[in-house]
Amino acid sequence: MTKRRADRAAGATVVRRRFQARMKDDTANPEATVTQHRTSRQHVVDMCRTMLDRGYLKATEGNVSVRVPGHRLYAVTPSNYDYDRMRVEDICLVDFDGTHVPDGTGGDLAPSIEAGMHANIYRQRPDVNAIVHTHQPYASALAFLRKPIPALTDEQVRFLGREVAIVDYAPSGTGFLARNVQKKVASGDNAFIIANHGVVALGTDPDRAVFNMALLEKVSIAYLLALTSEAGKVYTIPTAIREIAFTKLRSDEKRIAAQITESVPPVRVPVEEQLPSADAAAAEIAAAGPPAADTTTVETPGSESARLGYAITEYLDVDDTMRRLKALVAQPLRGLRHDAMLDVLGYFNDRCRASKEITDRAKKRIPGGVQHNLAFNYPFPLAIDVADGAYLTDRDGNTYIDFLQAGGPTILGSNYGPVNEQVAAVVKESGPVTGLFHEYELKLAEIIHRYMPHVEMYRSLGSGTEAVMAAVRGARAFTGKHMVIKVGGAYHGWSDTMVYGLRVPGTYRMNAKGIPFGATANTREAFPHDLGQLRRKLIENRVRGGTAAVIVEPLGPESGTRPVPHDFNAKVRALCDEFGALLVFDEVVTGFRTGLGGAAGYFGVTPDLTVFGKAVSGGYPMAGGVGGRSDVMAVFGSGLDGRSGAHIQVGGTLSANPLSCAAGYFAIAEMARTNAPVIAGRAGDRLTRGLQRLIDRYGLPYVAYNQGSIVHLECSGVMLLDMRNPIKLLKENKARKRLMEQIGAAYTAHGIITLAGSRMYTSMADTDEVIDTALERFDQVFAQVEGV
Repeated sequence: MTKRRADRAAGATVVRRRFQARMKDDTANPEATVTQHRTSRQHVVDMCRTMLDRGYLKATEGNVSVRVPGHRLYAVTPSNYDYDRMRVEDICLVDFDGTHVPDGTGGDLAPSIEAGMHANIYRQRPDVNAIVHTHQPYASALAFLRKPIPALTDEQVRFLGREVAIVDYAPSGTGFLARNVQKKVASGDNAFIIANHGVVALGTDPDRAVFNMALLEKVSIAYLLALTSEAGKVYTIPTAIREIAFTKLRSDEKRIAAQITESVPPVRVPVEEQLPSADAAAAEIAAAGPPAADTTTVETPGSESARLGYAITEYLDVDDTMRRLKALVAQPLRGLRHDAMLDVLGYFNDRCRASKEITDRAKKRIPGGVQHNLAFNYPFPLAIDVADGAYLTDRDGNTYIDFLQAGGPTILGSNYGPVNEQVAAVVKESGPVTGLFHEYELKLAEIIHRYMPHVEMYRSLGSGTEAVMAAVRGARAFTGKHMVIKVGGAYHGWSDTMVYGLRVPGTYRMNAKGIPFGATANTREAFPHDLGQLRRKLIENRVRGGTAAVIVEPLGPESGTRPVPHDFNAKVRALCDEFGALLVFDEVVTGFRTGLGGAAGYFGVTPDLTVFGKAVSGGYPMAGGVGGRSDVMAVFGSGLDGRSGAHIQVGGTLSANPLSCAAGYFAIAEMARTNAPVIAGRAGDRLTRGLQRLIDRYGLPYVAYNQGSIVHLECSGVMLLDMRNPIKLLKENKARKRLMEQIGAAYTAHGIITLAGSRMYTSMADTDEVIDTALERFDQVFAQVEGV
């Protein structure tokens, strides 16, 4: 792995290596000393060096500043200090009131006397992230003439504004001058001449500020030459062209300003805060010793899952999380820089050739080239040869940290040896399938009941999709009602009934191609979190014969992409009781991953039916089933008669086969022995806090949160779009989806596999070292985001 990381680093560009090296030492902690806001201060030093090299700065004249992202601070050059000797530690920090904020570095040099001017500009113009104030000769000549520069070229207007206006004279370093400049910058222009003083150039980032300053000097030279050679006959561009160019400039400024005006303060994770430790949790669990060996009976069913605990240390603040997610969607997209994205694509082209070759071949025999949606990745799918614990290795020998974990079921880690060995022993005796009863059918049902006592009976099926189909059919048979309500945006498999309001709330049948209208005629959706709308749907369904079931993902649609309030499930339970509907929990992902008691145990809410999927077999195939109250489950009775001939049709030749049932039994037993869900949850906590620290450091609008071992890292917010704002959905859906794919590719190119670039599943295999290595790689990706 060390060699592969070294090879990957060697292939990176020189600019990226330099940039990442200095970003490693940055921190968002306002109490830290030497490394406080190092990135912004480094930008100031780099700008000064660039302008010194080009001859725009001399000795100590002028001043330069950069906004500190996520804070009401900016970094600015010290007063009367030689630019050629300037170090990162010498750069001063000043707040937006113009007050110096000493931090114990660089001898606490005094900031530039024009600090108040910089503060006023940042307050007035949220689109401005860097400022240059110089006394360069040609533009200064116009300052002595007090002559504004009109719109000479469309390039000038596109970057500098309608004109380069004159700022009224006031003494240097005074509040009068600061106020005069603030009045002028409100125009939206980006370059100004200060009467009898110098110039100010503004930029959306440090490079743009330097570019605008250089463009101003170029335009000043041309204008002075024109005035000298043919005074009074300087022609400007047509007004219409000027306005078109200026409109483009203002559009860019509004887009960048939204990054400030629509943002919320980031989650602060102080640098001295110790991250949660999966290693410590594992050591504590090991010291406590394994649970009782008997896996068939316990004095109080469910007591063991309560004793073992749950993966969620503290339930997230849903209101705050949704506020951050809405702010992300309100802001413009922040993706990778163009050069960084080219590096990512270069990684796939150069380092993943075997994957591309085999997946290209697959397109001739497999529709789309892959058999499962999880395998669709930009720019092309990876072909994996080896899965081992926390790692995956592709056909080219590249090794990745595995935060996909097959979409969630492998809580113990990929390819877990102790389970594999026990399953192999069973299969050696019985083969993978007999078509007849096998003891592990019963053992699996018993161990599920042991940890989830509300699952009084359990029926094995082939997948989560089949289990949802069976639950819906069983609910209708038991209640005699036909209507089913789901939460919009949730994924409950691909059966005809459930391909409704899929992934995007309010889209009804948008994804129901090939499904007749009759198949979804009795399905309704309620918007996430909207209990009032759910009640209205239940009332409306009364006149249609009543609601058979309400099905929910207990953490929220798409494994908590829209997290539900802690009391949401209890309130849905109450509504179901009021209207005589069954409550169905879809625990395909949360079952066992939230804890051995499932989400039902964590929330203390008892569903009537529970749907299981991939996790119920520990990642082995033919994983799925439905369980619940014995009176409801009676409708699933097998045999020719079932419950007085009233049983429903479910089943399958491979359902409850020895391979899958033994795998499920041994996986659950091993999760109980090791308390894998809790260890995986602490790994998720560590990853999330580390990501929040990085997001704060780089001033990104991204949102990281977790529900135990289910970690969300939203960079585009595409999953938060819905039909309550259809225009925004139609305008931004493709671009936000593309960004999510590109960010996911960047994570992969840096050695991390995620689910679609926005979700991660941690496992017991994710030690603190694994998580810390992953955070280093996320650090490298975030350093390449546009505007950092």
